[in-house]
Amino acid sequence: MTSHLPQLLLMMLAAILMICSAISDLRWREISNGLNGLIAVFAIPFWYFAGWSLWPHATIVVGVALAAFAFFLLLYALGGMGGGDVKNVFAIFLWVPTPIATQALMVMALAGAAVSAAMLVHQIVKRPKDKPEVPYGVAIAAAGLWALHQQYLNQFQVIGSS
Repeated sequence: MTSHLPQLLLMMLAAILMICSAISDLRWREISNGLNGLIAVFAIPFWYFAGWSLWPHATIVVGVALAAFAFFLLLYALGGMGGGDVKNVFAIFLWVPTPIATQALMVMALAGAAVSAAMLVHQIVKRPKDKPEVPYGVAIAAAGLWALHQQYLNQFQVIGSS
């Protein structure tokens, strides 16, 4: 029987990095390339310890992450979100198993709506002079954290299953 400790440690590290990306976006409206790089790079040993095969599991996850990246890159080109957010979507979706990717997008959309509503209230109450920037990294991190915790909250959908 193999130990799940490396997998759990990598998941904890990913959760910490996702929370850091949310805090960074909330405070400075910026998510660094280094932070996104760490989230992405640590997904690779996670795949190994979770028992994901290179083909088809990891390859499909990379494909889904690239598709999400392409979609959000379009939003970036239209001025709808920042470049750090787009890279953050890619990095975090490397951790999301394919069967729950669309659910993670739904969680991201709902969390994004909540963040946008909070920003609207802030605009009405404070009336800042600067143009508002929605810290969408909070919603992206919420989706990633939700996906990580499916192993504990949903007995039918285990993140590390093959």
